[in-house]
Amino acid sequence: MKVAIYGKEITQDSRKQLELLYNKLDNAGISICVNDKFNKFLSTHCDMNLGFNTYNSHETFKELNADILLTIGGDGTLLDSTTFVRDTGVPILGINTGRLGFLANVSKDEVEDAADAILNGEYTFDERQLISVKSTLSDVNFDPNFALNEVAISRKDTTTMLTVHAWIDDEYLNSYWADGLMLSTPTGSTGYSLSCGGPIVMPGSQNFIITPIAPHNLTVRPFVIPNNVEIRFKVESREEEYLLSLDSRIYTMANKSEVELCCAPFQIKLVKTALQNFPATLRNKLLWGLDRRN
Repeated sequence: MKVAIYGKEITQDSRKQLELLYNKLDNAGISICVNDKFNKFLSTHCDMNLGFNTYNSHETFKELNADILLTIGGDGTLLDSTTFVRDTGVPILGINTGRLGFLANVSKDEVEDAADAILNGEYTFDERQLISVKSTLSDVNFDPNFALNEVAISRKDTTTMLTVHAWIDDEYLNSYWADGLMLSTPTGSTGYSLSCGGPIVMPGSQNFIITPIAPHNLTVRPFVIPNNVEIRFKVESREEEYLLSLDSRIYTMANKSEVELCCAPFQIKLVKTALQNFPATLRNKLLWGLDRRN
């Protein structure tokens, strides 16, 4: 078995859990590979030079033929790891050393139990849909051209609201006058979309969510649509450019350009052990049920 690890930075408090994970896997004879930047961080900041094999791109990650990828960090770290995984089908398990953690939902206290589950094969896969993105601009190269959480349009260098025209399967939907607009997956429904008043959608639901960001018209609300449609956005602004983000990757787009969105032809696999289930994660992260008057 070969395990890949992806991370960015960890605190000294998290070092103990990482060492525990490494010892558990190493004692079981598991081959471990770590992304290059994380390996350098461990060597320089944590005095951990464990002689890992490394990878630094999608191509070198693909050559590993890893059986599973472990991310060390928060949800943002797991989102970034998908740029290495892409369509390889390698499943991802997120170990949360950050704060909230809807995706990276294995806590630091559960690291040893999660490692045992991996070694014993006691896990299943939770397949998450992606949003595929393309632009009418020939000079814009989305690499990779997908998002796991959301694709968001936002202002650049201005406080003036944008006008975002939206079509679903070439049928006109609305012109949103707002700070921005996003298309979210069910996975992303607990992220940026939730902060903007969007609904929580169960993972595995075959839906997208169109969520306006601070709309001028209060009657404009988030809209849940099926994921088998094509969505087109055209942005008009007083400025010459606006921003388009694919999860945490940001691109500068020309005013009046269009973006076309649809369901990607592949999915990302998240590892699910007995330690995780979505309703329990909601109760834990959103503090549901703490009001004992209910």
